[in-house]
Amino acid sequence: MTRCYCSMLRSATRKVASIYDEALAPFGINVAQFSLLRTIERLQPVSLTDLAKDAQLDRSTIGRNVRVIERVGLVETHRGDVDHREAIVMLTPHGAGILSNAGPVWDECQKAMEARLGPVKITALQDILRSI
Repeated sequence: MTRCYCSMLRSATRKVASIYDEALAPFGINVAQFSLLRTIERLQPVSLTDLAKDAQLDRSTIGRNVRVIERVGLVETHRGDVDHREAIVMLTPHGAGILSNAGPVWDECQKAMEARLGPVKITALQDILRSI
């Protein structure tokens, strides 16, 4: 077993993400896309630049991620009113519906994680992750 914290965290992340991904699969999205949709919903209308800052990703990565969910009709982009070089992102009605329908499934995954770890470990996990 490795003592590398990075490897351990990456392994744990893959395991946890697979639980959420499996639960969200019927909606045609994964947990990363669900999270991105929730962020867009909270900030919309939002520029790609501001979305990248909020997600702590570089603009090119967020742009690729947005294009994926745009191709399936979950978001739409248009040029900014002030800066025509900037792309502005908003949920489509279809995207809002998927997010609304997938929300309770995501909530169930959260509850399952809490039940699996228990309140003490969940609190410890939250404290550790917030401190990184």
